[in-house]
Amino acid sequence: MAEPAPPTGIRIGLSAVVIGLRLGEAVVLTTRAEDGSAALPFGPFDPARDRTFELALRAFVTAQTGFRPGYVEQLYTFGDLGRASPRATPGPERLREVSVGYLALTADAADTAAIVRPGGEARWQPVLDFFPWEDHRQGRPPALGPLDTALDAWVEADPRRRARVDALFAPQADQRWSDSRVLERYELLYEAGLVQEAARDADRERPALPSGAPMASDHRRILATGLGRLRSKLRYRPVLFDLVPPTFTLSDLQRGAEAITGITLHKQNFRRGVERTGLVSPTGRFSTGTGGRPAELFTRSAADPLDGQTLGLPLPALR
Repeated sequence: MAEPAPPTGIRIGLSAVVIGLRLGEAVVLTTRAEDGSAALPFGPFDPARDRTFELALRAFVTAQTGFRPGYVEQLYTFGDLGRASPRATPGPERLREVSVGYLALTADAADTAAIVRPGGEARWQPVLDFFPWEDHRQGRPPALGPLDTALDAWVEADPRRRARVDALFAPQADQRWSDSRVLERYELLYEAGLVQEAARDADRERPALPSGAPMASDHRRILATGLGRLRSKLRYRPVLFDLVPPTFTLSDLQRGAEAITGITLHKQNFRRGVERTGLVSPTGRFSTGTGGRPAELFTRSAADPLDGQTLGLPLPALR
């Protein structure tokens, strides 16, 4: 059988991972691909028309969703052979699809008016719907039971596979879960054929496992990259403030950090750590919407924290 002809050119696209907080959960802005599956906002880069990648990204995200991104940073370039755009235009040319991924953060996800196009296909979806094994706020997630069993079958007697599974999924109580290794876990599940995209790409029957909602093309891989990047950044940059409104309670801040990391934080240690950083200032006002004792409202400090270094927030895990 003849090998397929190699690509004759490159088509560059841009993908946006837009993450916010809504009702105590981390959410991501999604659209719909041509086959109806969830997709990240995605658009082509026209080198003859678009001045920069970032300006092109901002323009098509707003055009597709009605949402105007605030903070953005480049994530990674995705160009594996065989990847396809969710909106590829059919034609005789054979083009290699390359996508430049961006991470965008917003404090507007809680506002339903953040999506200004009624009846459109854009919506906020819980990030952890795509990665149910990443939510450890209530202990080890139920999704990991069937996945652990399937991973054991994939490992068989291969010590290298066993070491990878143990390092990434921490199946034993004395093994450490690393919340930032989101992409590595997704890629291992893909390699093991345990996520729907792996079955789709290999034209096999989809596994009956709680392996999360699938996405078009390799967009779940791009989302995993964005979530992992954000979890890591929380520890060394105060990016959580890009996800909360201008005034917030310390409980709001903690719930936001827990929603992103998927872990439960020690309340008193978190509060003491936040106050020691100098990143927040009390406003002298109190929130009455907590349903109990009024909670003090804070804002991000205008002064340089500590010795002027930009610091992240402490994430003292409960366990």
